[in-house]
Amino acid sequence: MKTKLQTLLLLFLITITANAQQESTYWDNLKDRESTLGIEEGFTEVKTDEFTLKLVNASQTVAGLYPNSDPDFDFTPGERIEIRDKDGIYYIGDLNFRIKGEDGEWKSFSTAKHRKKVEALSVSGNVLAAADLSNTLGEENPLSIKRYYEKKDGGLVLRFEITNPTSKSVEIGALGTPMAFNNILEGKHLDETHADNVFFDPYIGNDAGYLEVKHLTGEGEALLVLPESNMPFEAYRPLNDDPTNRSIVFEGVHEWMALSKAYAEKEWKDKDQWNKPTSLSLGAGETQNFALKFVLAPSIKEIQDKLIEEQRPVAVGVPGYVLPMDVDGKLFLNYPEAVEEILVEPKGAISITETGKKGAGFTEYQVKGNIWGRSRVTVTYTDGLEQTINYNVIKPETEVVDDFGHFLMTEQWFDQPDEFFGRTNSVISYDYEDKKQITQDSRAWVAGLSDEGGAGSWLGAMMKQLIQPEKAEIEKLELFIDETLWGGIQYDEGKRKYGVKKSIFYYEPDSLPKGTYRDDINYNTWAAWNKEHAGDPGRSYNYPHVAAAYWVMYRLSRYHEGLVDNHDWKWYLEQAYHTSVTMPELAPWYAVFGQMEGTVFLNILKDLQAEGLTEMATSLEASMKKRADHWKSLNYPFGSEMPWDSTGQEEVFMWSDYFGYQQKANVTLNAILAYMPTMPHWAYNGNARRYWDFLYGGKLSRVERQIHHYGSGLNAIPVLKAYRNNPDFYLLKVGYGGTLGAISNITKDGFGSAAFHSYPSTMRIDYLSGDYGSNFFGYAINTATYVTKNEDLGWLSFGGNIEEDDDEIIVSLTTAAKSKIYFEPKGLWLTLDAGTFKELIYDKSSGEIELVLNDKTKDSPEAYLRSNKELGLKFDKMNGAYKIPLKKKSISISIE
Repeated sequence: MKTKLQTLLLLFLITITANAQQESTYWDNLKDRESTLGIEEGFTEVKTDEFTLKLVNASQTVAGLYPNSDPDFDFTPGERIEIRDKDGIYYIGDLNFRIKGEDGEWKSFSTAKHRKKVEALSVSGNVLAAADLSNTLGEENPLSIKRYYEKKDGGLVLRFEITNPTSKSVEIGALGTPMAFNNILEGKHLDETHADNVFFDPYIGNDAGYLEVKHLTGEGEALLVLPESNMPFEAYRPLNDDPTNRSIVFEGVHEWMALSKAYAEKEWKDKDQWNKPTSLSLGAGETQNFALKFVLAPSIKEIQDKLIEEQRPVAVGVPGYVLPMDVDGKLFLNYPEAVEEILVEPKGAISITETGKKGAGFTEYQVKGNIWGRSRVTVTYTDGLEQTINYNVIKPETEVVDDFGHFLMTEQWFDQPDEFFGRTNSVISYDYEDKKQITQDSRAWVAGLSDEGGAGSWLGAMMKQLIQPEKAEIEKLELFIDETLWGGIQYDEGKRKYGVKKSIFYYEPDSLPKGTYRDDINYNTWAAWNKEHAGDPGRSYNYPHVAAAYWVMYRLSRYHEGLVDNHDWKWYLEQAYHTSVTMPELAPWYAVFGQMEGTVFLNILKDLQAEGLTEMATSLEASMKKRADHWKSLNYPFGSEMPWDSTGQEEVFMWSDYFGYQQKANVTLNAILAYMPTMPHWAYNGNARRYWDFLYGGKLSRVERQIHHYGSGLNAIPVLKAYRNNPDFYLLKVGYGGTLGAISNITKDGFGSAAFHSYPSTMRIDYLSGDYGSNFFGYAINTATYVTKNEDLGWLSFGGNIEEDDDEIIVSLTTAAKSKIYFEPKGLWLTLDAGTFKELIYDKSSGEIELVLNDKTKDSPEAYLRSNKELGLKFDKMNGAYKIPLKKKSISISIE
């Protein structure tokens, strides 16, 4: 057995080697290519009121874009221009397009493909720089294309003037310009990335679309790219022909596409795009201008205000754009011109009805989801501008969660004899495309019930019971705990007791009978671990899954009746405790980082404290404080085995908040908001930026922006906790977007996918269950009803249907758990350990709140009510919760 020091050194060398390989791959792929950008001819700088623009003299592409308020910061990857000065590497200022040839085929052109010096044009007035791009487009290009950089109202305009000098009309089937901002993290530590790099997110909303570009810190000004003229944000295309390798340190470059029909007919054929693909017929001698505008918003939270200032359409959806069918949603639109028409596709998928004017220029619409699946709403204004809003209509949350649990415990329940690996009686990974369980995979963890990609399914099954327990499912999970988890995934004896293995499936063909492993799987990879490697307890990220399983069973046993039979509540809570404190002992290197689902350790601590188990509570708190003190000492405590990662930010925030390290909690929250936007599009609203986990937990394995991967559900935990600490409507929109986003990838029959593929060539869920369980953990922890009164929009409910009359506000809960309510006007946080809320009724005159609790059930004869404020109710208490006897019909409790 390796010593602890040997294990630490091995892990360190593996990580350093992985990072070195990333760096080597990045440099080696470019270093021998010829320099063609012409940087040896120097640069020119020009200014607007907001920006300093640095241009390469030879190409007139953007070598730097600096806000005048922070002249040392560059939004672009200009710092790497001496590496990126090769053919095929994209810059702001480049143009890609396709035109239809006489043979009916689309022909592609790009200013980046074969670099040639462009012809500079004379400038005057507001024009800062201009060039004829003919030289770099080649002789086969029939169009005349000129590019202009202009100043307008303090901002910067990038304009392409396209003329058809031929005697025939030309159909342009694709037109896009690369959005090459500085998202290259290679070779940098966290302090450097937060000082130098940016994140960016697209609202692919046609004429109302925009791109927001933000510092990694989440602080400072945010750059907005807006349509200026004939540049609707129709599609967002990954530029995978860029020779720079995409990896965990470089997501790649995308382009803003105003026309996309040529791709929809070929590479994206039969894929349902966010917007209707279009083309443009440019007549003989005709000229069209296509322009974008670059402006600065004072901060991320002020992006909406800046859009209104720029007279761009603004939409606010409540509870967001993932819309359960039983929810009476709201949509608020703000634009100087009136709405002329609203079109819904598919027809009838959503009902939209105008209900009146609100404050600050907003108009309110009632929104109701009718048909399950993706829907597109096109709002046409009287000036002809078209705004698209993409919704995802889902079943009522209760049904979604029921379907999810049923699928896990039937289709994914593995009860076959498993002599060598011990996986019998478990919830195993699943391939939705082939409709089969995953018993073998070249990535050991996927078939091995551990790590995120293998533990995800049984973790999801456990968390489902927390919010919608079902006796028959729990009975199966009791078998899993006694026969597969304890003593299988987790050690139950020896020096490594309570340690968690990396996988219980392994590849060791010489020690097992011939025929054990499939011949059609390539096991010649680093991920095909042997038995010793798979049994290593040194990866801390595996521990929260196990701790969560025990914690859920403790809650079910303690606050319900007859659901759990195999052990008493104390056994489960002690198992959760031992797993938690063992993590930093057996996995010390990784444990210095924040853990995904690390919130569970805080929940375990609070339950230990409530139960009066003081010795264990003190021990766990001390163990976690050591970790939190380490994070406090770092500028940006978000490391992991990846060069940059967001998985730990959830736990870092929660413990920093608990120990009163407010400055570090704020740093963490701001960093989350840098890559977790709110915008009128279900896929990006509350979507936490992730792009490499399809490599580790997906079936279609590639670097790609993932839609509502587990970052959405997990990072929504600190965002909503921050909202409850200091209510801010922006936080509520972001956090709730992530919470509902976490269940947006559950199929109609209940399969939970790792994430949704954003590539326009794919546009579907991944077919592997992968690490979805971590995402559902976030939903289960977060699902709650939020009631607020917004200054402009009035009374709103996220997670409930709200009715208002002169005297009362009535909120009927629609969440799956129906166990949590935050009433923002009173700062009141109400939670139930058992029992469910039916309604909250608020008397506006007296300030009295009436809570209506649902009928008792066989397993929940009492409700256990907690609050962040003293309620003064005349009920007995257990562990700090009011113990309220339920009846065969709903009961009401009044709070003054």
